[in-house]
Amino acid sequence: MIAGVIFDLDGVLLDSEGAWDTARRELVAERGGTWSESATRDMLGMSSPEWSRYLAEELGVGMAPEAISERVLGRVLAMYEDRLPLLPGAIEAVERVAGRWPLGLATSSNREAIDLVLERSGLDRLFEVSVSSEEVARGKPAPDVYSEAARRLRVTATDCVAVEDSENGIRSAVAAGMRVVAVPNPEFSPARDAIAAADRVLGSLAELGPDLIDQLDR
Repeated sequence: MIAGVIFDLDGVLLDSEGAWDTARRELVAERGGTWSESATRDMLGMSSPEWSRYLAEELGVGMAPEAISERVLGRVLAMYEDRLPLLPGAIEAVERVAGRWPLGLATSSNREAIDLVLERSGLDRLFEVSVSSEEVARGKPAPDVYSEAARRLRVTATDCVAVEDSENGIRSAVAAGMRVVAVPNPEFSPARDAIAAADRVLGSLAELGPDLIDQLDR
């Protein structure tokens, strides 16, 4: 029986991948690093300690990883303060699902970004728990952030449904033993095998609701 639903944030509820990408690119350029063609995709799903080390060690940003994370986060938060990029139908989809199951959030975003988004969007009233991958040992595609979200919801991970958009996110939820509803990000399309691992693939959040999630329990 399904006991909880756990959403990703970036790319599922928030059109924020571009904000993170812009902030990182700007810092790399300012600090004399070199942006690689694969950098954006490489960092999808990484926790802040992981992507800040990546900027320092792989892209040549001459700063300590902790300082990199702080600088990039500050720029992203400033963008969110100016305009919160909620995806169409995000709040309505969460409201539909919250009427039936306890909800968790499992995301690679920093804690400060999570709290700001939940408060400004009003979604804090609907999510019982939220977990940043900086709060667990490993970021996506490791299962840690999803496993921890299920633990905080006090439900078994295999009794949860995850809603994801990215390749690493899908792999993370599958590794945690969850059923997965994929809403693929068209800008960073997941690999075929990741899509195939999802239980359902949707074109948009407008398709997500209790009836669809109930079908995964049969």
